[in-house]
Amino acid sequence: MRGIHSARISSMKTETAHTVISRSPDVMSGASVFAGTRVPAQSLLDYLAGGHPLEEFLEDFPTVRREQALELLRQLKETLTEAQI
Repeated sequence: MRGIHSARISSMKTETAHTVISRSPDVMSGASVFAGTRVPAQSLLDYLAGGHPLEEFLEDFPTVRREQALELLRQLKETLTEAQI
């Protein structure tokens, strides 16, 4: 049973990582948006840079899942770490 649970969590993490951001010329003129929404990913960064908490962003954009927002931030952190910026 434990192996099944671990596999499910691993699968969910992989799914989340692949569904964080999407781009299409037909959605928001090709801007990077949270997958399954029309919310630009840049909006999250703008909220946080403006001193607003993640909770406020999620309340204002209910189509964005908490997991998506956290995964985007994790990926950005990883990118910056790898770039040594």
